[in-house]
Amino acid sequence: MIALDRLVLASLVQGAIVALALGAICSVILVVKSILDFSRTGPEMAEEVLTHYRVYLAYSLGRLFAFAFLIVAFVAFVGIAVYVAGLVLLEGRYAIWVAVACGFASASLLVARRFAHTLLYSPGVIAASSLYSMTHFYRLWRMLTPQRLTTADMALTGACVLWFTAALTLLARTGAWAGFAALASLAAFYLAVVKWATRRAEPPPVPARDRPPSRPNILLIGSDTLRADRLFGAGYRRELMPNLARLARRGTHFTDCYVPCARTAPSLASMLTGTWPHRHGVRDTFVTPEQTQLPVPSLPQILAQAGYRSGIVGDWAASDAEKFNFGFDERDLPPDQWNIKFLLRQGPKDLRLFLSLFTQNAFGKALLPEIYYLGGIPLTEEVGRDTRRMIARLAADDAPFFVVSFMATTHPPFTSKYPYYSLYSDPTYRGESKFIMAKLRDPWEIIRAQAEPKSKFDLEQVIDLYDGCVRNFDDEVARILAYLEASKLADNTIVVVFSDHGFEFFEHETWGQGNSAIGDFSARVPIVIADPRLRTPRKVTSVVRTVDIAPTLLELAGLPAAPSMQGVSLAPSMRGDALDAQLPAFNETGVWLTDLPGTPENHLRYPHLPELLEVPDKAIGMISLKPGYVDIIVAAKDRMVRVGDWKLTYQPLTDGAIYRLFNIREDPGCRRDVLAEHPETADALRALLDRWLDEDPQSMRGGAVAATRPAASAAVAEPSAIQGSLSQDA
Repeated sequence: MIALDRLVLASLVQGAIVALALGAICSVILVVKSILDFSRTGPEMAEEVLTHYRVYLAYSLGRLFAFAFLIVAFVAFVGIAVYVAGLVLLEGRYAIWVAVACGFASASLLVARRFAHTLLYSPGVIAASSLYSMTHFYRLWRMLTPQRLTTADMALTGACVLWFTAALTLLARTGAWAGFAALASLAAFYLAVVKWATRRAEPPPVPARDRPPSRPNILLIGSDTLRADRLFGAGYRRELMPNLARLARRGTHFTDCYVPCARTAPSLASMLTGTWPHRHGVRDTFVTPEQTQLPVPSLPQILAQAGYRSGIVGDWAASDAEKFNFGFDERDLPPDQWNIKFLLRQGPKDLRLFLSLFTQNAFGKALLPEIYYLGGIPLTEEVGRDTRRMIARLAADDAPFFVVSFMATTHPPFTSKYPYYSLYSDPTYRGESKFIMAKLRDPWEIIRAQAEPKSKFDLEQVIDLYDGCVRNFDDEVARILAYLEASKLADNTIVVVFSDHGFEFFEHETWGQGNSAIGDFSARVPIVIADPRLRTPRKVTSVVRTVDIAPTLLELAGLPAAPSMQGVSLAPSMRGDALDAQLPAFNETGVWLTDLPGTPENHLRYPHLPELLEVPDKAIGMISLKPGYVDIIVAAKDRMVRVGDWKLTYQPLTDGAIYRLFNIREDPGCRRDVLAEHPETADALRALLDRWLDEDPQSMRGGAVAATRPAASAAVAEPSAIQGSLSQDA
């Protein structure tokens, strides 16, 4: 009895030392290899890092090393514990070389298991966090199935349970209670850690209230980069969103809704404030710390005055919302992705790959958010669960709630979990884009790839991946809506499904969003608003804008729009009434990352993105545009205006500008310029666009835009006069 107690306790102590040593050795090797194969995750800012962030870089690397060390030791000690249980059963003697072999074998087996699970269920994690070509893993991937992985897990778990049960039974029979307590406590500790780290519990339905709030709840569900043509009834070749179609059958589908800038930060700011970018000041992703303090009120702040509680949930695509003063009461968001400190914390890729195998779970979110929220890896199901938890928390109060859920499901590089990435893909495809759009694994690759022509991409495969992402989002919307039903909240909750911008698949010589004002695929977004009090389904084909969403929701909630809002309420359209006048939709491009194919040679230009960036506040670490480039960036933006069927585009040149006119109904792809055939329409739209530009204080600073924009050949007209001209031309 005493001998067994001593054997177990001494072996576990010595085994722990072995596990820690293995953790240290493996982590050092991993760090050394990572440094030798180092590649950055953001723009090159070597001078910034070496001058201001050397200590922070050391801290970041040390932090990742520490977690890698603990994880290796943790999985290695499993094998050593199995070895100790074997000593009890076989009456053996502890041998350090056997302990080392068992620890190494255990670590190798469990890391391989995590790699196999990740490769099958979320291969984008491996692609986005490593340097390796995914083609190296195709043979292994073809061998993996959910059934095989489940069988292997059950066999491994069953063998361990039987082995430890036998050892514990023998210790109990011989009265070796100290050894029994040590092994049993160790097993319980591992079970508790694994259960906590991988927990995915759904919140229970919210208990029914005795008296629902007097005002309706509001829920916004968005997916980054969702194209409007993927919705039902848009003529697309696949039916991708059956659940959203069911929602639209009790709501209003706005088919022609435009964002003012097809980049996430300005688009979200415009939607939540009801103002154009030149009013709220967010012109692109790279804002200064001062610009995060918006000068206009946003929906959460306005609704709070009426008694609402608000919350926002999202993955890496929602990180832009984290840095602005929108006024949400609760935020479940990642840190700002375009922050030099966050990028440094993500570390070199091999180290990041190892950690990502173990941190796409509750453990990673709590302790390693920089790995959990890796750019390029959507967390659709996770954000869906977090959204339901947010609804449960806020609905527990007596106040109505306002919740925004925003996920990266349909954002490049278009990776998704099993089975969505294979739903529409050709099973015989063997190229680099099997799981994820190639050349988009980090921001630096994205910058370089922006200049690549269509021939450099397997476009059909990329579109197949994208369509799988769209279906993934639709299914998650269904789960959130089902939770509202189960919680008896659906009858008092306005639901809005939206996107911040669309995407161009080389329709106009380039890919991406916010790069071109000519095509509609980037600027036009899907919008469905379902108010349970307005059950008649409606399809609104007239032009609307995302700046109209905030005043619409305020009217539906029985509240006035803020005086600062430049949008109008669309509630009349939802009731079947016509708006007072046709709405002009404006759009401007974002900051170009590099020279794009098809750009006119004499287009206004500025340096490539890395030269434009700086970190103005070293303590905060936010990556911003250098002030000296802001005027030329604003001046160089392409713009467009659409009213009714007509769309005018504007490209500033060094010696003037290029204007084009398109009839969207007859030419939805914007391929045929009809300006020469309809000069009066062009003049009317140009006057409207000029007036919008003249309201922009940045565009007029130093005469930057005024100097490059020819005067309109028609005077600035009132909306009624413009619409009259458009009607005559039509």
